[in-house]
Amino acid sequence: MFNIFKLALRNLRRYMRRTLLTSSLITLGIVAVLLFVSISGSFKSMMVGQITDSMLGHLQVHRKGYLASIDNLPLDRNLKGKQIKVVEEALEKDKNVAAYSMRIKLGAMFSNYTETTNIRLNAVNPEQELKTVPMLAERMIEGKKEGLVAKGEILVPELIAKGMDVKLNDSIVLVATNKDGSVNGQPFVVRGILEGISGPGGRDGIIHIDDARALLRMEDKEVSEIAIRLKKIQSMKDVFANLDTTLGSLKNQMDKPVFEVHTWEKLSPFFNIARMIDLMTLFIKVMLVAIVLVSIMNVMIMAVYERINEIGTIAAMGTSPNKILALFIMEGFLLGLLGTLSGVLISLLAIGAMNISQISFDFGRQEGLLLSPSIGVAEVLTVSLIVIAIAVLASLQPAWKAARMDPITALRHV
Repeated sequence: MFNIFKLALRNLRRYMRRTLLTSSLITLGIVAVLLFVSISGSFKSMMVGQITDSMLGHLQVHRKGYLASIDNLPLDRNLKGKQIKVVEEALEKDKNVAAYSMRIKLGAMFSNYTETTNIRLNAVNPEQELKTVPMLAERMIEGKKEGLVAKGEILVPELIAKGMDVKLNDSIVLVATNKDGSVNGQPFVVRGILEGISGPGGRDGIIHIDDARALLRMEDKEVSEIAIRLKKIQSMKDVFANLDTTLGSLKNQMDKPVFEVHTWEKLSPFFNIARMIDLMTLFIKVMLVAIVLVSIMNVMIMAVYERINEIGTIAAMGTSPNKILALFIMEGFLLGLLGTLSGVLISLLAIGAMNISQISFDFGRQEGLLLSPSIGVAEVLTVSLIVIAIAVLASLQPAWKAARMDPITALRHV
């Protein structure tokens, strides 16, 4: 086998120009794939972080059926005292849970005493909320960020603030209808202006959870959802499976499920964009496979054609067809290996250079977001093994042709 390796290496050196051109093409493909994977992965992770850390959390627990009617912000599908306690006990037992936040979601009428409009409200415990979605405070355009919101204060979405000319420290009134149909109003002071956290048309404001209970005249402790933050997002599937098993199996007196657990992927439309990024990555990998396949096969076919006399000579000298087959396969393997090693090296150097240069970009109102491309060892190994395997497979047909060549016919070839 070592002799075959030396012969294959010598043959590649004999045709140095062709070897360099082919390996360069493979290198280019490797670099393109690894850079795309690292940059798109960095962008995807950043956007996922923006969504989970400023709005949703990694997981959410609701009462069964709440999510299906969430657009109406139903108050009759809230989690009650005993149900909340069950969820808290399950979360406290899970070591992967970093924090969780109780929320009441409600619709209300927003009035500045001259105009009135509708508003969606997220009532939160400020301390819990900042631990669960730590980037929420950074979405405040104006106002004091520390502590998020106190009793009697409101964070007004930018869309409503501009439309109704509401400024910091202005007094406004919220009017809401509770689940029994009674109406109640309560004054608030504008603590801050909040960037629309649900998109350009966002109408989501934030108040203290105690104010929501007073506004809705809730006698008992109840919440619309429980948002969960994990220590590591990589554990999301395991935690979801655990909670889905623990909570999803609980049923009420009517033998119907009580809880439903959802990941951020189910709750955010951005997940479709993330899936598109993954699909584009797969498409790029398929292109790389095609480039390697065509390149190696073309080179090996030309190598067999140009060395017909040589093949005939070594066959006439007693070289077995299996060794001739192994020789050409080894050449394909070395071409793939050379292109892969150089491609991986250049890619890692390029990724390191991009991190050192600290490339930044703006996303909405957020400026100076740093792009931090990185790539895992598993991804590098996967791409490398795919390329080398395809290089070997591409050399099989030409190698098989060379191994089956009749020595006499080959020696007569001009």
